[in-house]
Formats: sequence, C-alpha cells, structure tokens
Amino acid sequence: MTESDVRRGRLKVFLGAAPGVGKTYRMLDEAHRRAQRGIDVVAAFVECHQRPLTEERLEGLEVLPRAARSHRGSELGEMDLEAVLRRRPQVALVDELAHTNVPGGRHAKRWQDIEELLTAGIDVVTAVNIQHLESLNDVVEKITDVPQRETVPDEVVRRADQIELVDMPAEALRRRIAHGNIYEPEKIDAALSNYFRPGNLTALRELALLWVAGRVDEALQKYRFEHGIERVWETRERVVVALTGGAEGETLIRRAARIADRSAGGDLMAVHIVRSDGLTGGASSASLARQRALVESLGGSYHSVVGDDVATALTEFAQAENATQLVLGTSRRRRLERLLTGRGIGETIVELSQDIDVHMVTHERAGGGRLLPSRRRTLPTARLIAGPVSGLVLPVALTFLLDSTRDSLNLTSEALLFLVVVVGVACVGGVVSALVASVTASLLLNYWFIPPIGEFTISQPNNILALLVFAIVAATVAAIVDRSLRLSRRAARATAEAETLSSLAGSIVRGDQAIPALLERTRETFSMTSAELLPQPATDDDAVHVPVGPDAHLVLRGRTLPASELRVLTAFTAHVAAALERARLAEAAAEIEPVKAADRMRTALLAAVSHDLRTPLAAGWAAISSLRSTEVDFSDEDRAELLATAEEESMARLNRLVDNLLDMSRLQAGALTLNLRATTLDEVLPAALDSLPCDPTDVKVRISEDVPAVLADPPLLERIIANLVGNAVRYTPPDRSVVITASTLADRVEMRVIDRGPGLPVTDRERAFVPFQRLGDTDNTTGVGLGLALARGLAEAMGGALAPEDTPGGGLTMTLSLPAAVREPS
Repeated sequence: MTESDVRRGRLKVFLGAAPGVGKTYRMLDEAHRRAQRGIDVVAAFVECHQRPLTEERLEGLEVLPRAARSHRGSELGEMDLEAVLRRRPQVALVDELAHTNVPGGRHAKRWQDIEELLTAGIDVVTAVNIQHLESLNDVVEKITDVPQRETVPDEVVRRADQIELVDMPAEALRRRIAHGNIYEPEKIDAALSNYFRPGNLTALRELALLWVAGRVDEALQKYRFEHGIERVWETRERVVVALTGGAEGETLIRRAARIADRSAGGDLMAVHIVRSDGLTGGASSASLARQRALVESLGGSYHSVVGDDVATALTEFAQAENATQLVLGTSRRRRLERLLTGRGIGETIVELSQDIDVHMVTHERAGGGRLLPSRRRTLPTARLIAGPVSGLVLPVALTFLLDSTRDSLNLTSEALLFLVVVVGVACVGGVVSALVASVTASLLLNYWFIPPIGEFTISQPNNILALLVFAIVAATVAAIVDRSLRLSRRAARATAEAETLSSLAGSIVRGDQAIPALLERTRETFSMTSAELLPQPATDDDAVHVPVGPDAHLVLRGRTLPASELRVLTAFTAHVAAALERARLAEAAAEIEPVKAADRMRTALLAAVSHDLRTPLAAGWAAISSLRSTEVDFSDEDRAELLATAEEESMARLNRLVDNLLDMSRLQAGALTLNLRATTLDEVLPAALDSLPCDPTDVKVRISEDVPAVLADPPLLERIIANLVGNAVRYTPPDRSVVITASTLADRVEMRVIDRGPGLPVTDRERAFVPFQRLGDTDNTTGVGLGLALARGLAEAMGGALAPEDTPGGGLTMTLSLPAAVREPS
C-alpha cells in the first residue's frame, strides 16, 4: 500500500476561551467514550497540570512514555512522535495544540507533529485556547495585557473535521479557581486579579463564540454549495445594503445597521454594482470611499460586484451570501421618467428576491444653497434671459425650416408646429416669453403662410379665426405653465418651512441644541453671513434684528430679508428664546446644586460628628473622673489602664477623626498638597497596620518581592491602607482573616484588600463612597462614615483609583490601583 492510499486521519479540536474551562477533561471523556466502543485509543501527550480531577480521569487509558530532551540544563518531556507512529493507534490524544517543541525533535511546533499523525492515518483529538490562534493574538494581548508567544495558524484549526467549544461563564470559572481546582493556593489571588478578571474572561468567551460561529457558518455555506441549495436559510440575520455612490448612501447604511443590530450577531454587508464596461453610472468615487469607511466603522463589510444588470447582480449576491434582508433606496427618477422607461430596479429586485425581505427606504438627496427656497423671482436668471430670446429666435428658425417644405404641409400642420414652439418657450421662460413667442409666431404665420403670402393681411375669414385661436391657445398655455411653476415653488417653500421648523422644534424638545448651534442653524437657514445674540439692537442699517427677550436681540447680517422670510424668522426667534430661557434655568439650577449639596453635607456631618465626638469624650471623661475620685483607691495597674483609656479615647480617636475631616475638606476644596515619590508597599504597610486597633493575626499580607514601587505620597497612602484594612476587619468574621495582595497590570500596581464578610450589593457600591454613609452598620460607634470616601478621594488625587468587586466565595475586595513608579536606569 502506498502512502497515497492511506486514509487521512480525522482531527477533532476542543476549543476553550481560557485555561481551566475543562478542555483536557472533555478530551479525556471523549477518549473513554471511544474506548468503550472498542476503538484503540492512546494518550500520546496529555498535560494534567497536577489537577487531581484531570489525573483521575486519565486513569484507565494507555499512556505512551514521553521523550526526554535536554534544554538549558533541564530535562523536559515531549511527545514521542516516533513511538506514536510505531504504536499506530486508531486515535491519539495530543494536548496543547499550540505548544512549541523543545529543540531536537522532528518539528518545531506540536501542530506539525499532529499533521504528520493525520497523514499517517491516525485520528487525533487535541485541545487549544482561543488566545493561541494567530489571527486573534494581538486582540487577546490588548484585552489581557499578556503577550501570547505560542500560536497556531487559524487554518490548522479551521481544517479540523470537528470543532467543539468548551464554554463556561466567567463567574463559574472564577469560582473554580477560587476553590483551588485550577491553581495552587498561593497563586489564586494573582490569577483572579490579573488574567482571570471578569471582563477579560467575558471578552475571551465572546471571541471564542464568534470564532466558532464563523466556522459553523463556513460549514453551512459549503453544505449549501455542495447540495445546490439556493434558497435562503435564515440561520441568522444578514443585511445587505445596496449603494450607488449617491448622497442617500449614508442614510441607507445607518438604516441597515439598525436592522442588523436588532438581532445579536447580525451581519452588515454593503455592495456596489459596477458595470463590466467600466461606466460608473454617475457614482462618485469619493462618496463611495466615505460610505465604505462608514460601513467598516459600523462593523460591516464592503463588496464591489461587476454586473450589467444591477437588479440581477444584486439579487445573486444577496442569495450567495444567504442574506435575509436587502435595503434599497427609493428611485431618484421622476414620475414621468419612470412612466417612460418602465419599472425600476426596486420593483425588479422584489420580484427576483424570493425569500429575502426587501426594504425600500425613502431619502432626501443632500443639496446646497438655502434651506428655504427663494421667493424673490420664480425663474433663475439664465431662464429669464433665454426665454424671450428663444421666443424671437425659434419661430424665425421654424419659419425658414417650413419654407423649404411649403408644398408638403398645409396651414393646419404649420400652425400646430408653431404652437409646439410656443409651448416649449413657455416651459423655458414663463408667460412673458410665451407671449413674445406667440406674437412672433402669429406675425410670421400671417406673413409667410396665410394667403396673401408676403403681406400682413388675411383674405379668408377662417384664417382670421385660426390665427386668433392660435394666439389664445399660446397665451393660455403660457399662463398655465407659469402658474404651475409658481404654485410648485410655493408648495416647496411651505414644505421646507414646515420641515425646518419641525426639526428645530424637535431639537428644542430633546434638549440637544445649545444656543450657538441654534444661531448657526438660523444663519444657514436664511443664508446670512452671521447670527448672534446681543443685549441691544444693532446700530448698523444692513442688520436684521428681532427681539428675543427683555435683554436679548437676535441680530442677522448678510442681506435684507423680505416680509415672507421675516415670518419664518419670527418662529425661529421663538425657539431661540425658549432655548435661552432653558439655558438660564439650567444655569440657575447648577448654581443652587452646590448649595444644596453643601447643606446635605453639613447636615450629615453634624449628625455623625455629634455622636462620634461625644463617644470618645464620654469615655475619656469617665476615666479622668475616676482618677480624680477620692473614694476609690486605685492600684498602679488600674491607674495606668485608666490613663491609657483616656489617651486612646480622648486623644487618638479624636485625632484620627479630626485628621479625616480635615483631609476630606482639603479634597473638596482642592487644597490638598501632594508629595509624590517612588514608594514601596513594604514602606507604608507596617505603619498603616500598627495604627489599627486590631489583632495582628487578623490581617495576612501576601505580597511578593517583585511588585514594583508606586508613585504616591507615603503618608496619604498609609491613610488609604489603614482605612481600607480597618473597614475590612470590621466586617470579616472572627474566624477569618483579611488578606492583602498586590500585583502588576501593565504600568500600574494593584493592591487588593480582601475580606470574607457579607459583601455589598452592586446597587449600593457607589453609595459606600459617599461621605457620612455607613451602609449595613449596626454599630454606629465605629466612625463617621468617611473612611471609604476619603480613601477614594486620596487615591484619585494621586492618579489612582479605588473600586469594589466581589470576593470569590463571598465577601468584598477593595482594589487600589496606582501608577507604578518609573525605574531609574541602572
């Protein structure tokens, strides 16, 4: 049997979002199921990572010995590829697909070893994490700040005959780690606070789900192609938007994006049909470039398809992509043009699309010039000039033409041709031009075509009637055309006014227009050079000013407005006045809010301090009164204890209370002085813990020596730590300890104070940092509720942050993040 006759092995990949989700365990489950069916299965290389449950699951399977290789003075075990090929099992378990082999083997990467096993006809079951895929390597590093040095080409995994996603929610994985099922106890806190953050795990899980979904979609497309299935299978929403390069493109793209966003995982695809002869059909390359950038910014893809029949090419593209929705703009052709040229692209696509939903989106093409049509004249200057000229020239030209065909046409045909010329002139230049053309045509018709020819006389009464009817019809048509034009412009102007005012009113109601934006909108609407609000009317004569309020006037400069536009300006002015009043009210409310906040703060301070001042004073007063009493003979030990009580209660507690109040007042006033320098945690932790009235065994410090120094003010950092630890000790049960850990994340150092207390609901976490709040306290003698508020304020003043999060297994963890100090070059 030759090598080409050997059946290629099948590859199954267990893909996980992160370490610890159970890929190896699932792989061993698969091996046991196959072995029970009588299949020859061996464990060529399985890495259990000293996890008891995984090692237990490996029992009962044949495990091939590893090949020992030396590297940098260490003996390392690798998969023995030669031994697997000699053993030649039906199925080989090969863990860690992206692993880099120790130098000395046949291949540099383990996936290359697997490729050789597959070529030899051996089925392989393997496992890999999403962060090791080459295409996602940089994305994962941005999410986790951890570079991935071992990668595997995506194509290796894509070629797998079966990919099974091993999925697990972020909190479930964190609980598994907290229970010690993944890492050793001394590594748990570092793992949870760095790579295995809830946000990191959620993002990695989404990457894995999307990657597998894409692989499933590829398999579906392949199946449909192989089986000749053309009908759309609505497995998920795929929205195709057709672009022409016109101004309506951005509207269509945003509408299509909203449709795609209504279903999670919907795809957005934009397509532009290019004719095979290279003609653009009026498409603007600059507009298409902008629209492509917009599509890609919305997470979609842009496609260019060649096809002479736009409707057919667009439909075939949508069906090939298994699209479920097709978004088109309504036709830009006028009604007469559609009537003459037949049905448009939209109607054709609706007929061809079959299972695809077609959305015809109305739009307004962007145009320049004024937002409101001008009413100063009904026609442009060019048409006002061209009309009378054509009224003189065209009848003369027609006369010369008809003179050469005098014998072939009768008077009726000649009169009708002159009437066509008059109607054409009326369409171009209006009623005045039409009258000029009518008079000219009548004179020429009388002189050249009505007997006696060559004279301005008429010999037959019928010709007199014909000429009269001709002049009346010509004048009537010209008047109707002119009136239609006037009414059309009037309707367009009324529509523009209504739309402009409606848009402006909506903006005012939503509150999304500031005064400068409203003034700019007014300037653009009326085509003025400037628009401003002044306390008094302008003195220059060419300015238009309208009163807005008792102390404000709207002043426009640029041109003189006719009475018709002043009416609309008055409506604009009302909106500006409303916005101005709204701004005044908001400003007044903003001025009152600090006073209200200060009043609330003062009330809370008096309520809290009145009690907390009384408590230490009462204890100190009782101790001193006892010492002054002559009725009791105290021993030296009793006397020393009473003095210590007076000192601790009256001096130490009062001193801490006053210090906290002073620091909080400095923070709120912005008068806190900082002395930032490189500070190690070992420098401030002992002093912070010594200042707390708690047993040293209540707090455990687990900080490695490689944690860098932070940029902080040492006394203030000591205060932060003391407040955080004191708060944690207060809520931790007597049989549990508060744990302090620290780790690095990018250019910052994160210190965690972990308690095992009742925790804090998510809804109350921000309230815990409000001064004079004691959420959940049943003992109101423990402080004024300034500890956490002061700790966060001091942390933020030093460029840091303080945030709470759940402790896996129960409790609350306070995470203090500070910038790492820049190390001086050695």
